[in-house]
Amino acid sequence: MPQMTFAEKVLAKAAGKDHVEPGEIVNAKIDLAMSHENAALVLRSFKEMGAAHVWDRNKIVLLFDHRVPANTTKAAEGHKAVRDFVRQEGLPIFYDMREGICHQVLPEKGHVRPGMLIVGTDSHTTTYGALGAFSTGIGATEMASVWTTGELWLKVPETIRLHFDGKLPAGTMAKDVILNVIGQMGADGADYRCVEYVGPTVASMTIASRMVLCNMAVEMGAKAGVCFPDETTDRYLKGRGNIGYQAVTSDPEAPVERREDYDVSALGPQVACPHSVDNVRPVEEVEGIPIDQALIGSCTNGRMEDLVAAATILSGREVAEGVRLIIVPASREIYLEAADKGLISCFVRSGAVVLNPGCGPCLGAHQGLLAPGERAISTTNRNFKGRMGSPDAEVYLASPLTVAASAVEGAIADPRRLLA
Repeated sequence: MPQMTFAEKVLAKAAGKDHVEPGEIVNAKIDLAMSHENAALVLRSFKEMGAAHVWDRNKIVLLFDHRVPANTTKAAEGHKAVRDFVRQEGLPIFYDMREGICHQVLPEKGHVRPGMLIVGTDSHTTTYGALGAFSTGIGATEMASVWTTGELWLKVPETIRLHFDGKLPAGTMAKDVILNVIGQMGADGADYRCVEYVGPTVASMTIASRMVLCNMAVEMGAKAGVCFPDETTDRYLKGRGNIGYQAVTSDPEAPVERREDYDVSALGPQVACPHSVDNVRPVEEVEGIPIDQALIGSCTNGRMEDLVAAATILSGREVAEGVRLIIVPASREIYLEAADKGLISCFVRSGAVVLNPGCGPCLGAHQGLLAPGERAISTTNRNFKGRMGSPDAEVYLASPLTVAASAVEGAIADPRRLLA
């Protein structure tokens, strides 16, 4: 039997085949299908297809996270349509607006397991690769087809293997690692590839940090990103009721398109400058640029370790005059844990505004849009023109440490100075 990569193995199994090749089109059976508010669009296509019922009620997860609570009448109408559909179909896995961001809630609730094939109507569905799943974003019409048949055609991707060595220096986080990679590879550097993150550095990372890597795989065009399961994965899953799974990894001699090696032992904080995620500079080159707003949160960096990192900077300090600091925990579970540990009070005392879990400010939906001429630094994953409000605003991307330090100084700042 020829050696196969992770992506080839997962898609071969989903297609009922012994072997597949990169470039091959397969009709794959889906293990889990996720949609947030855009389930209303999926529902429209689902009805147009004339489908009577969904293919499997237990393999569909719906939740609200992008516009919560509803910020417009149109959003409220969409929420209502989805709630009605959930009741009519008797869908058992539905999280209304209180639970948080889909890419945190699904792993947190134990819906994601290694080796699964997961699709979601959100581009950052690649996040679930942190737990060893092949997960990718699809469109609303494609999802309607999945709801109807449980299947979807997919092209088997080539694989790029990124090997990381070295211990991250103080002040440097997983976000800096992936920004550095995207800066070198470019926003199209992994188009329709499966990116494997391997090596001692990844092995030492938490699941939250691995989620950062996989979340942003799509920002270099990847179809999927993956960190292979290990003891860290086991501990995370056991805490969420999942005991036992069939791990899928690449065979040792499986051919990959290419391998890139990185030594992170001297890597410092990185910043993606407007208006492209691959416009990455070391923080020293952009330090001192004034900001109007800072945001810590999103499906990329709204987890506990991100909030703890921010608190190391903000504790005992105040946000600079004239700067708005917004903090958005990624889920209700994280919000409660942060409250129990005193982080929320720390943030409020520093001058931050703490929002309910959700995606609002990241995509410029609500809760913190930028005016023309304003500048923000954010832990989110996109800095496209107009992403967070006015097209005449600027968005810089960085780690929670760098964003917190910038909020305190009122300008893009090197967090290592405040950690010293």
